[in-house]
Amino acid sequence: MTTPTRPTRRYAYVDDGQEIYRRSFATIRAEARLDHLPEDARVVAVRMVHASGDVDLTEHIAVHHDLVRSAREALRAGAPILTDAHMIASGITRARLPRDNEVVCTLRDERVPALAREWGTTRSAAAVSLWGDWLEGAVVAIGNAPTALFHLLELVADGGPRPAAVVGIPVGFIGSAESKTALADNPYGIPWLVVHGRRGGSALAASAVNALAREEEL
Repeated sequence: MTTPTRPTRRYAYVDDGQEIYRRSFATIRAEARLDHLPEDARVVAVRMVHASGDVDLTEHIAVHHDLVRSAREALRAGAPILTDAHMIASGITRARLPRDNEVVCTLRDERVPALAREWGTTRSAAAVSLWGDWLEGAVVAIGNAPTALFHLLELVADGGPRPAAVVGIPVGFIGSAESKTALADNPYGIPWLVVHGRRGGSALAASAVNALAREEEL
C-alpha cells in the first residue's frame, strides 16, 4: 500500500480543526439570537446551529428551564441515552459522554415489525415500547419520527417510566409540529427541548445530546 501525499495546496482556507470550531462558534454567537433561551441552554443551541448551518434556527428553539440541569445530572449518574434513529446514535460523540453512557436504539429489534402491524402504527413508535427498563431517568433524543414522540408521551400518560429529559425534534410535514407542541405542553414534569415547526432531524438531535454531555463548548 502506498503512502498518500498531500495534494498541492491551491486554496486559502482554515484547516485546523479546533480553530474551525472556535471561529464557527464565535460566528454563531455573533449572528444568532440566543437571549430568549435559558443561559445554560445557549451552548446547546450553538451546537445545533453549527450542525445545521442555519443561524435562524434559534428563533424556533424552545427549552424547558430545567432541561440542561436534569439531562446533565442524569448523564453524570450513568443514565442511558435512548434514540429513535440509528443515525442519532451514530452521531453521538462517545468521548463526550461523562460515564461511557449506553446509547440505545431498538428500531432493529426483531419484535418491532410485528408490534407495528398489530398496533397499526410506525416501526419507530413500536420501538419506543421496547425501551422498557432503560426509560426511567434516561435522556431521550427523538429526531426522526413524530409518532415516536407521541408514543413516548402516551406511555408516560399511562403510568409508564418517566425519562429525565427529552430532546424532541422529529422532522417532517405530518405530525412533527404537533408532537413538539405536545411535548412542550406535557403535564408530567418532563424537561424538554424542541425546535417548533417542521424542522428537526438526526443531526440536530445528536448535536443537542453532544452539547448536553459536556459543559465545555468545544
